Amino acid sequence: MRTIEEIYQALLASFAERAGFQPEEGCDLAVRLYAAAAQVQALEIQGEWVLDQSFPQTAQGVYLDRHGTMRGLTRTAAAKAVGTLRFSVTTAPAADVTIPADTVCMTAAGVRFRTLSEGTLTAGTLTADVAAEAVEPGSGGNAATGTVNILAACPVSITGCTNPAPFTGGSDQEEDEAFRQRILESYQRLPNGANAAWYEQTAMGHSGVAAAQAVGRARGIGTVDVYVATESGVPDSTLLSAIQAELQEKREIAVDVQALAPEVEAVDVTVEVTARENPGFTQVKAAVETAIATFFDGKLLGRALRLAELGDRIYRVEGVENYHLLAPTADLAAEDGVLPVLGTLTVTELEA
Repeated sequence: MRTIEEIYQALLASFAERAGFQPEEGCDLAVRLYAAAAQVQALEIQGEWVLDQSFPQTAQGVYLDRHGTMRGLTRTAAAKAVGTLRFSVTTAPAADVTIPADTVCMTAAGVRFRTLSEGTLTAGTLTADVAAEAVEPGSGGNAATGTVNILAACPVSITGCTNPAPFTGGSDQEEDEAFRQRILESYQRLPNGANAAWYEQTAMGHSGVAAAQAVGRARGIGTVDVYVATESGVPDSTLLSAIQAELQEKREIAVDVQALAPEVEAVDVTVEVTARENPGFTQVKAAVETAIATFFDGKLLGRALRLAELGDRIYRVEGVENYHLLAPTADLAAEDGVLPVLGTLTVTELEA
């Protein structure tokens, strides 16, 4: 990109060549030429920007979205983390206690979660579990076990809350680079209405789908199984039915196609962590648990699970000085239709 000074000198040289004299520095004509040079540079910058937005390799933001639209692709929207809230009392009640829908609990950092339906703490018991989700979509809603422990508005008789398992599945809107990769892949794997790319892209067109894998001849000649995963893992029956209906409508003649939830394979993770003095092991442990829980999302469908990727996720957690991964002990090979999910997670302090 030329500087304003370079353009200005080019204008002066061109003027001198045609007029036969060089304008004096600071004269009205020189000022006009300098102003013109600034405008020419702005036009060059604009032209380069337009060129960048004209190709999916360099386009950004809404312009990248338009390239995706031409390929039948849309950017994956942000998703809310989901999990369970456990409400408790200090003394078992004599009658059932109702926990209203939309009851809000928070983490110490102010991340809010709400119950999805009305719950009941049965008479004679101390706790009740209710399905819940993060109030705001995004990865910030992923929370480690036991970190959602503040009641924003206490239901009658309820004295405490927590989350017995991590809140997972929260994801930010798909970033440019990830979306760009999908767009470029659509050129490399051209869907033709009959190949795996077509089945996978059709499934990915449904909101909430994080990954899709088409397996040909899964049940014999003329059959195709399309496995689908969401950010949080296994899709619900409503989403599978919608995908099945579209695939059935658009499938090839004489092809038996099924939209299926993946087979899950639980992976136990045990890791020892050394934390720096600040913020301390307790906070680092919670952050590591969240990082590992969010690593196991739907995008792992049909992929190999590599210890290097898992270790990198742990080491990038703020406050981690060192770590030792005890389990798993080896990479897990990719298997069609299999989704690795987090099993038992154990994070302890690494002794010096």
